Amino acid sequence: MSHPHPELGSPPPLAEGGLRVTPLGGLGEIGRNMTVFEYGGRLLIVDCGVLFPEEEQPGIDLILPDFSSIRNRLDDIEGIVLTHGHEDHIGGVPFLLREKPDIPLIGSKLTLALIEAKLQEHRIRPYTLQVAEGQRERIGPFDCEFVAVNHSIPDALAVAIRTPAGMVVHTGDFKMDQLPLDNRLTDLHAFARLSEEGIDLLLADSTNAEVPGFVPPERDISNVLRQVFAGARKRIIVASFASHVHRIQQILDAAHEYGRRVAFVGRSMVRNMGIARDLGYLKVPPGLVVDVKTLDDLPDSEVVLVCTGSQGEPMAALSRMANRDHQIRIVHGDTVILASSLIPGNENAVYRVINGLTRWGANVVHKGNAKVHVSGHASAGELLYFYNICRPKNLMPVHGEWRHLRANAELGALTGVPHDRIVIAEDGVAVDLVEGKAKISGKVQAGYVYVDGLSVGDVGEPALKDRKILGDEGIISVFVVIDSSTGKITGGPHVQARGSGIEDSVFGEVIPKITETLERSAQDGVVEPHQMQQLIRRTLGKWVSDNYRRRPMILPVVVEV
Repeated sequence: MSHPHPELGSPPPLAEGGLRVTPLGGLGEIGRNMTVFEYGGRLLIVDCGVLFPEEEQPGIDLILPDFSSIRNRLDDIEGIVLTHGHEDHIGGVPFLLREKPDIPLIGSKLTLALIEAKLQEHRIRPYTLQVAEGQRERIGPFDCEFVAVNHSIPDALAVAIRTPAGMVVHTGDFKMDQLPLDNRLTDLHAFARLSEEGIDLLLADSTNAEVPGFVPPERDISNVLRQVFAGARKRIIVASFASHVHRIQQILDAAHEYGRRVAFVGRSMVRNMGIARDLGYLKVPPGLVVDVKTLDDLPDSEVVLVCTGSQGEPMAALSRMANRDHQIRIVHGDTVILASSLIPGNENAVYRVINGLTRWGANVVHKGNAKVHVSGHASAGELLYFYNICRPKNLMPVHGEWRHLRANAELGALTGVPHDRIVIAEDGVAVDLVEGKAKISGKVQAGYVYVDGLSVGDVGEPALKDRKILGDEGIISVFVVIDSSTGKITGGPHVQARGSGIEDSVFGEVIPKITETLERSAQDGVVEPHQMQQLIRRTLGKWVSDNYRRRPMILPVVVEV
């Protein structure tokens, strides 16, 4: 197996007739999926998603792929193929189109409808090409064939990319549910046909590679939901991804059966379900869905609320309900269903929400205590079956953390893919397919780009480090006025603490030490304010550390008069 090396340099010019595959996100993480294909000086992008922040990234709204390696080549991009409509695959598109709005978007009907609605908010009208399974389109030098795959959102597609360098198949996110709710199966016949032609490189979804066996069918959830609905005496509140059309359909079916009305809560949920309904992907019986404002006129036993927040996102509706910061107040006897899996890294946030809801008397039903979710990603048994059908000459696991990528590589090896033809890459690592063999050729920049409000890329790791210090240890400010000519103190020092757990009254002990340090500095001729600030920071920092074993942010202000 080929592994990336931390000291890889920039990749050399692509060999003539070769194909370069460069993932800019999605490898070593769950989210931010984006892969760039290069042939003959032209680029094709597959997906452009976002990653959602974790607790150690305070204040961050979204994390984008790093576009710096393609920023000077935007005119070379033939298009962006979107495999499906989840945020971790389309959420970054508006930010890339801000830099060049006329890059064509290629995807299925639902996928394009979801991204067009998102782009409307950014005032971007994209060029789009709608495709369907079985369709084949020439996109510059890339001959793309689209294949139906089953996932937790309708209209998902894999893509086979043919170039003179060989055929690459990118699965996107997929599983092999044999009884899908929409009767749209993963097209194994098409993959077998591609296998007969010869798949030179397979990029395969790794998310569930560690999970043995097969993913249970979506249909299994319907009976569990009916049992929950049958036992609920008050309101039912369901949290799900805003794009999980299949799950929402099951909720609507159960609500209709038990005589309840449904209201969608949250802008993204209302928007996406409206799109799915208008396009026929969501079947809504007349009168079932009502405006949330009308719920006060209905008894609690006839109410179902569908909202976002299944991952414990702090600003999502469910988290705000748990914190008593939402117009919908959780009361004793309400039933809350978390109809989604836990994205790795979100466990603490989700359990915090569950505890908050339970505190207010809700009965919380989640994957840990009931079968209210099945994954949208193929488990190990399905992947083995899939590899035996595809028989790829080279394999590159994608979409997953390191443990998932490694497990997927081992599955490929078990089915006969030679170890020297399995490439475990990471974000930014360029993989070249030349003369039928895939190998790592170098690495480009592919770090995190943070979105903070209207700011994109302005917040970096140093700012996040400062935010963590402020959040964990607090801040102590020191204000001193000095004579500009002599350096003598004419006012202060005044010390004030916030969030450090240290009372302002105790700083009387350290103020003489700060004064003594500054007076000695002035006698030595050091009167430059920046140098004096450093002396204050060292003196106060050592005192706080010695007496309280804490490391707050120390902000000295020296004013000359």
